[in-house]
Amino acid sequence: MTKNKKWILKKRPKGLVEESNFQFIEEELSELQDGEILIQTEYLSVDPTQRMWLTDMPGYLPPIQIDEVIRSGGMGRVIKSKNERFDEGDLVNGFMGWQTHLISDGKGFTKVPEVLPIPTMLNVLGLTGITAYFGLLDIGQPKEGDTVVVSGAAGATGSVVAQIAKIKGCNVIGIAGGEEKCGWLEDCGLDHVIDYKATKATKELGRIAKDGIDIYFDNVGGPLLEAVLFKINLNARIVICGAISNYASTDMPVGPRNLSSLIVNRARMEGFLVLDYLDKADEARQELSKWLMDGKIKHREDIQEGIENCPNTLNRLFTGQNIGKQILKI
Repeated sequence: MTKNKKWILKKRPKGLVEESNFQFIEEELSELQDGEILIQTEYLSVDPTQRMWLTDMPGYLPPIQIDEVIRSGGMGRVIKSKNERFDEGDLVNGFMGWQTHLISDGKGFTKVPEVLPIPTMLNVLGLTGITAYFGLLDIGQPKEGDTVVVSGAAGATGSVVAQIAKIKGCNVIGIAGGEEKCGWLEDCGLDHVIDYKATKATKELGRIAKDGIDIYFDNVGGPLLEAVLFKINLNARIVICGAISNYASTDMPVGPRNLSSLIVNRARMEGFLVLDYLDKADEARQELSKWLMDGKIKHREDIQEGIENCPNTLNRLFTGQNIGKQILKI
């Protein structure tokens, strides 16, 4: 019998998660039935949206229910198979959950060729990179010479967005928190970097973006969006990818008070989900792979270790401790 260790939800969190919101349990998994596979989790992708799934509010996926395992994407290894689509030893990608093992009928899992380290495949070539690729190119539609502002620019998605914008010939302003993160973004070739921990970001943005803003890629939400709206150019595009500043909040965020700027500037503000682009994921991976090989995209992974550290690793996204893609090695 295979023993599985997993985290289940016991109480919905307020603010940052605490271990008391969950229960860490060990269970024996049943024997495989025909058509099933046994997967051993190797790496979990830790993403801000996981905090949103812990809230009992409707979203693009249903909230995690009490006594359910915590939902999380990741990669694992097939260690037993009674499914003709999978062989023992296959590396697979899908919703692993906060657990060491799981039994699946294979639906929702795809085999992954082992051409790069797993953390890289979860980062630039995973949903993170695909989000950045289609969010900027399809929704933002950058043109050479555009001024592009990226919030959360040292994060997994933001850092790839900023570098794609540079590849496309844009003037890129990244906003991040802390000297180390901002220094890394400068190494990535951004034109300007604003450290919101050392200066007032909204004031600095007004000083740097003297010719206005053509694209704002928003990963954070909050007051910064309002400041950007005062600076947008004619036909500007605002890409709403995330709102990490609100995910752990118990209060509804105050909306921008100057949405009329969208009317005056004939601008567009649009939200999107990478799930709508999965059928075109290969296109993104091919382009991203070329840029990686050419050294045009730098990446960083913040790798924590141990299934017991799932709650603390999720909190790193909201305390600003992580640099680049947050990953947990099981």
